[in-house]
Amino acid sequence: MAPTTETLTAERILEATEEVLRRHGPAKATVVDVARALGVSHGSVYRHFRTKAALREAVTKRWLDRTSDALSEIVGEDRDPEARLRDWLTVLFAAKRRKAGDDPELFATYMVLTGEAGTAVGEHVDDLTGQLAEIIRAGTESGAFTVADPATTAAAVFHATGRFHDPCYHREWERPGVDAEFEAVLDLLLRGLRAAPAG
Repeated sequence: MAPTTETLTAERILEATEEVLRRHGPAKATVVDVARALGVSHGSVYRHFRTKAALREAVTKRWLDRTSDALSEIVGEDRDPEARLRDWLTVLFAAKRRKAGDDPELFATYMVLTGEAGTAVGEHVDDLTGQLAEIIRAGTESGAFTVADPATTAAAVFHATGRFHDPCYHREWERPGVDAEFEAVLDLLLRGLRAAPAG
């Protein structure tokens, strides 16, 4: 039985939109296609998302939030900040690489969507650098790191590791030796953050 507008939620629309984007790609996918997949009129979709652009922005944000949510769990852990920072960057690289490798059609679609998304990508980067700053601040407070400004340092760490999480580098992520290169960059960054020994 087709869903009624009362049971239609934003989350269900976003799930259907992902499937439509996977099948048709961003150039051909329409709101009518999404509505058809849900068994509702396109007007019902527009009641939740006022424009096609708003729907595309929301589905992009949902995709990006999956990574942010997984990383936020590491930020909240009560353990050594250096280990948390290493794990956070490792999980970020793994998550981005998995998205590119496991579902290449949807990843290619999101490359297009993130290029056109109004505020979703900027908010995602702000969230990630904010999470990094929390870990670095904890390391500074514990004496593990010597950092004057955690927010500035977080932005620097994020940019320094960009090759391992910025989607524009996705073709390099399966290249032989990339894991060793990632570990070398991590080791270099962590050595730079560590507090100088007393005396």
